[in-house]
Amino acid sequence: MPQSSPPSAVFIQFAKWPEAGRVKTRLMPELGAVGALEAHLRLTLAVLDNLCATGYPVEFWWDRPVDDRPGEAISIIEELEGAGLVQGVQEGSTLGERMHRALSQALREYDRALIVGSDCPSVDPDYARKAVACLADYDVVLGPSDDGGYVLIGASKVADGMLDDIAWGTPEVLAQTCERLEAAGLSYFLLEPRWDVDEPEDWARFLRTC
Repeated sequence: MPQSSPPSAVFIQFAKWPEAGRVKTRLMPELGAVGALEAHLRLTLAVLDNLCATGYPVEFWWDRPVDDRPGEAISIIEELEGAGLVQGVQEGSTLGERMHRALSQALREYDRALIVGSDCPSVDPDYARKAVACLADYDVVLGPSDDGGYVLIGASKVADGMLDDIAWGTPEVLAQTCERLEAAGLSYFLLEPRWDVDEPEDWARFLRTC
């Protein structure tokens, strides 16, 4: 009998265009606007390195279209273009809409699709690969974060409403997402918790791991 090909998967990294005063704003009181921008750049590239190390295809989706690329983005753009990675633009008025559309679009081409934010350097390659493997048995996989949200969401199946009406940026995000998934009839699996970088203490934690 012919061997069936292994399930295909893709990682999508969500990122904001790097502009001083618009990224990592909760780090600005301690680092200043330029320091927060530099932190954003460093985090974005760290996440990109982790995802590329999984061995799976990686796509990079910006938060909005930009006619004139900010000069601060050059280090990221050179990395993306040098690796030949697909660049896309997130669409939707809420984070839930953006993630649902990205997952839906990716699942037209791949069996499994996973999204990681650019402030989640704790999603190491092994953790990311484990998330892919979990989608063999579940419709959705989530990587909880210490602050009540999640550092990763992956899906082998999506449903309308699965990410609607969630209070993004609050400690209720994970719990509300699980409720929406159950209501949509989707099975899900929670990985072990990880952390993201929002506050100065998170940035200090990241620096200790480098």
